[in-house]
Amino acid sequence: MDWSLVLASQGIQHTVNRDEATGWTLTVSAEDYEQALAQIRQYRFENRHSRWRQLVFQPDFYFEWTSLAWVGLNSFFYWWSETRDDLRSTGMMDGAALAHGEWWRLFTATWLHADIAHLATNMVFGFLFLGLAMGRYGPGLGLLAAILAGAGGNLVAWLAAGGNHYSLGASGVVTGALGLLAIPSVALLKRRNANTFRLFTGGILAGVLLFVFLGLSPGTDVVAHLGGFITGLLLGLLMTATPRLVHQPRINLAAGILFAILVILPWWLALNLPNPAR
Repeated sequence: MDWSLVLASQGIQHTVNRDEATGWTLTVSAEDYEQALAQIRQYRFENRHSRWRQLVFQPDFYFEWTSLAWVGLNSFFYWWSETRDDLRSTGMMDGAALAHGEWWRLFTATWLHADIAHLATNMVFGFLFLGLAMGRYGPGLGLLAAILAGAGGNLVAWLAAGGNHYSLGASGVVTGALGLLAIPSVALLKRRNANTFRLFTGGILAGVLLFVFLGLSPGTDVVAHLGGFITGLLLGLLMTATPRLVHQPRINLAAGILFAILVILPWWLALNLPNPAR
C-alpha cells in the first residue's frame, strides 16, 4: 500500500485492486506506466535500508471488556459504604491499625471512595487501563497484578507516613495498571535494530508522562499513586520476563481465584475481627 501513496504523491492516477490469486495490485493507464514504474523503483532504492516495517505490539495485545466487572465491584462497594456508616472507617487505610496487624486494610481501602466524583474518576481511567492490562497479560493475571499494585501503593504510603496515614480509593490500582502497560516495551530490547532503544524509551516515557498527568494531582495521595505505579512496573516486568505463563488458561484461572480471595478474605476479616487499635 505504500506504493499507492508514492503514486498519489506524484499525481499518477491509479486504482488498488484485490485479487484472490495474486493479492493486492495497482492498475495504471498505459501512458502512465513508465512514469509509475520509475517512481516505484526510485522509492524502493531510497528506502532499501529502511527499518520502519516492524511489529511493535505483540499480537495478543487486546482490550479485555471484563474489566467492567471491576467497575461493578467498585460501584457495589460505594453503594454499600453509603448505606453502612462504619464501612469506610472499617476498611480505609489507617496507619495505626495497620501497625497493629490489620494488614487487610491494604486491600479493603482500594474498594472505598470518598464521594461519587472520586469514584467516577477512578472508574473511567481504571476501566481503560485495567482493560488493556487484562488484555495484555490475561484477565486473571491482569486483575491480580492490579490489586496487588494497589495494595503495594498503600504499603509504600504507610511506610512513608507511618501511623498518621489515612487514605482510601482505587487510585493505586489505576496507576498500577498504568505501570503494567508501560513495562511491556522492555520486550522490544530483544530486537536488535536501530529503532529498538527509541521504541523502548518511548513506551516507558509514555507511561511516566501519563502517571505525571494523572497521579500527581494536588490534594491526592501522591505517594500511594507512585507506589502503585512502581509496583505495577515490577509486576509487569516479572510477567514480561515469563511470557510462557501469560495467557495460559490455568494460570489465569488460578490468578482469578486468588484475586477473588483477596477481595473476600480482607473484607471478612475487617468486618468480623475486633480492631485492636481502637
